[in-house]
Amino acid sequence: MRKSSILNHQPSIYILHGWTYSLEKWSPFIAHLKQSKLNPVLLKIPGLTKKIENPWTLEDYVDWLFNIVKNETGSINLIGHSNGGRIAMAFALKYQDKISKLVLIDSAGVFHDKLPLKVKRVVFKAIAKTGRKFLSSKTAKNLLYFLARETDYKDASENMKKTMINLMEADKTLEIEKILASTIIIWGRKDSITPLSDAKILNQKIINSKLYIINNARHSPQFTNPEETAGIISNFL
Repeated sequence: MRKSSILNHQPSIYILHGWTYSLEKWSPFIAHLKQSKLNPVLLKIPGLTKKIENPWTLEDYVDWLFNIVKNETGSINLIGHSNGGRIAMAFALKYQDKISKLVLIDSAGVFHDKLPLKVKRVVFKAIAKTGRKFLSSKTAKNLLYFLARETDYKDASENMKKTMINLMEADKTLEIEKILASTIIIWGRKDSITPLSDAKILNQKIINSKLYIINNARHSPQFTNPEETAGIISNFL
């Protein structure tokens, strides 16, 4: 058991970052949580902090997370941002009894069968399948990356490009409505990557959830509005 659990008599808190990892960016937010006597652990997600030998699936990430927390004597709290939210939801579905509370920040994981997010999946598949052979033009490549609206995808390894496809495809079967954990959903009103409509879908589907909208924030309110975001979470946890 983590030391913080013994001292504070509360579930351990784990943070799952999004598609990129930056301790510097997360530090102010974590500092605000610590001011509220919370002691979260910012995990380093495989493939995003160190190379993976093969493409991963959402199930692989759930198994990875379970191996980290399996020795916890009680339930845990999870904070997931963007793709980290997708992993957190999948974990909460598979290990319902292991989750105390769930925090989703501008989370991925909502399946879309309509444009423009359907286009994003198609674009990613096109890049992954054709790669350099078909997209020899730098302009054509950059256009596709722009349409996909994932700037980090351009510089990702081939394994991570295929991993992203796997994760987006997993959204089709992610049974969000079966999540039982007490959940808060925090969203930037101006998010153009995972739109506010996704937050409302999550709020509707997760029966025990509450939505908080941060008006002047975009996709990462924990970075642009760390004190406000941490305050919402501290009151919840």
